[in-house]
Parts: sequence; structure tokens; C-alpha cells
Amino acid sequence: MAEREWFDKDYYKVLGVSATATEKEITRAYRKLAKEHHPDTNPGSEERFKEITAANDVLGDPAKRKEYDEVRRLGPAASGFGFNGGGAPGGTTFRTEGFGDFGDLLGGLFGGRRQRAQRGNDIETALNLNFTDAVAGVTAAVSIPTDDPCRTCGGSGAAPGAGFATCERCQGRGVLNDDQGPFSLSSVCPNCQGRGGKVVTPCGDCHGTGRALSSRKVNVRIPAGVEDGQRIRLKGKGAPGQNGGPAGDLFVDIRVAPLANFGRRGRHVTTTVSISVVHAMLGTNVDVPTLGDPVTLKIPAGTQPGTTMRVRGRGVPASGKHAEGDLLVTVNVTVPKKLNKEQKAATEKLAAALHEDVSGE
Repeated sequence: MAEREWFDKDYYKVLGVSATATEKEITRAYRKLAKEHHPDTNPGSEERFKEITAANDVLGDPAKRKEYDEVRRLGPAASGFGFNGGGAPGGTTFRTEGFGDFGDLLGGLFGGRRQRAQRGNDIETALNLNFTDAVAGVTAAVSIPTDDPCRTCGGSGAAPGAGFATCERCQGRGVLNDDQGPFSLSSVCPNCQGRGGKVVTPCGDCHGTGRALSSRKVNVRIPAGVEDGQRIRLKGKGAPGQNGGPAGDLFVDIRVAPLANFGRRGRHVTTTVSISVVHAMLGTNVDVPTLGDPVTLKIPAGTQPGTTMRVRGRGVPASGKHAEGDLLVTVNVTVPKKLNKEQKAATEKLAAALHEDVSGE
């Protein structure tokens, strides 16, 4: 795509998206517009369809989009170092004997044929876990979107059997050369927009883009004791790089659902048991639920309300540098709200034996 057209065309406006739109939003907008303006279903919309496709070719490619945004930010004066009052028309690239390619000096900013390796985009996703799996650790699969070659056309963009017509003007090179003495001027072919040709009949599934949205599954190893809101990074599991560049990273945000009667305190799991005031005074044994098999906890005589007791090894399993956690059991003492005559008399007798004044004075 010629630089001049990049200056003149607001591709975000063409697709009806903001300059901060995500790849998914751009793809969704393109598919909707391409379907509405496809020449096969809407005769007379060929130019509009070409405009939409050209916009998607740039904004749908992270590397091209980055260059496009930079070109738009710098403005026309950036092209050709100000030759002819702000760059040569038609996206011309200057070459001079002994001085190399101005495009090289600009680092390929204006879409020269030399493509630099670009790192793929990072991807973010969320993973919902139940409380037990978060404590014990688990391997879970997450689905992430991916942009793959269309299966129908094999990525060519052409309907099966339709083929690809070589551009007559540039003979498939995608550029036009004009030797003028010491200067060799190269410009993107306006007939094919640098593609070297065009699809005779666009693929009905991908509308000529050659790409199709799908998803791929990535297994994520969740360590024991992961907490709600924690983020896990998987290096190299994000979007693929461009032109041999490395893939981006995958960031997984963990969401842990609460579990009734259980909580977390670091590596420890917490819970609560209730006993009567009599059992608190005399002592008892009580069955305590855990995330596995229940355990029997001995409550000593005289246990006070709010006392926390520890069951070793029933918290988060040991992993890496972390020791195993415990189950912390908080004892709740229940007091009867109402006593009958016999119970009241017995309680008063106990109070007297304990030298407790219950007269209320």
C-alpha cells in the first residue's frame, strides 16, 4: 500500500472502529461490512468492498497496523525526507547511486519490501476455578482466539477453482519502476495495490481475506494455592510473530469461586465449627469437614469462644519453595436463647457452684 494513500485514507473510519480497537473488534467490523457490501450479493458495491478489504489488510495485520499508525502520526512530511515539498506523490521511494535506499534509513517504516521480524501480540484470558482445584492445583485448558488460514481456500482468498489473475500492469511484481538517470523511482502498483494480482472470485467463507477466526486450546498448569485475582504468564503462548518474529505471551487471570464454610489465609485453609457451651466447658470430640476426608478434632475442656485450632497438613499442598499449609478451625460456642424451668434451675445451681452472681444487681 502506497504511503500517500495511508496519509489520505483513515482506515479506522472505513471500518467504523476507533483507533484503539482490538484485533477482535476490527475483524468483527470487517466481516460485517464485507458481508453487506460483497459484490456477489450487492452488485455495484465493488469499490466499497475494495476499500473495506484494503482497510482490513492493514489494520488486520499487527505489523502493518503499527507502521500505518506511525505513518499517520508523523504525517506526509515524513515521506522522502521532504523532497518536493513533502514527499513524492504516489508512494514513491527514492534510490540514488552510492546512497542506498531512503526506505532503509527509515527502517522500513513505509512498508518497503524488506519486512522486519515482529513479536506477536500478548493475549489475555480468564480462567474460572472452583475453590478445591485452586487449593490443590490443576491443569486446565483455556481457549484463545487465533487467526488461521481459511480452510476453504487454503489462505489464497479465492473461491475453489477460481484462481488468481496476475496484474497486467506490474506483471505480478507489485511495484512499478521508473529509471530517471541517477534516480530509480519505485512505487506501489496502483492497479493491484502491491499484491501482484487479484482474486478472480473471492472465497465465500472468508470474503477474499484468506483468513478465518478460530480458537486453539492451551493447557495451563495451575500451581497449588493459586489465589483469586492472580495472573499467570505463559511465555510464547500468545499470538504468533510476524516475519519470523517470536510469539507473544499468554496471560491468564485466575478467578476462584468461593466455597461455603471455607476460606483462605495464605497457604492455610480456614473453617468454623460450632459447639454448645456445655461442650466448651467439659470438652468433646467433633467431626470437622475438610477439602478431603473429614477429621475428628478434640476440643479440650474450657475452650473459649473464638479459639482457633490447627489440623496439620490439611491446607494447601507443599509446592516449590512453599511448605504445606494447615486447616485452621475456629471454634464458635453457641448459647441457648431460651431455658425451660428445669434448665434454668440447673444453670442457677451451676452458677452458685461457680460462685457466680446471677441476681443482676
